[in-house]
Amino acid sequence: MKRLSEIAAGSTAKILSFENNDLFLKLMEMGCVPGELVRVEQVAPLGDPISITVAGYNLSLRLNEADNIFVEVIN
Repeated sequence: MKRLSEIAAGSTAKILSFENNDLFLKLMEMGCVPGELVRVEQVAPLGDPISITVAGYNLSLRLNEADNIFVEVIN
């Protein structure tokens, strides 16, 4: 189990759980729900933000948000 912020660009992962309950609702409204597959598309040159594809659309997350999402790497 890793944090989404630790996943390299081009990797696909499955969302397992969230660490911070304060961000839980916000992330779920954006399509980041447990069991959903996410693909890290790009990482900004300084590492923040990251661009992911989730539920069929692109989403940008700050590292502190991605750090709260626990995932299992698929590939």
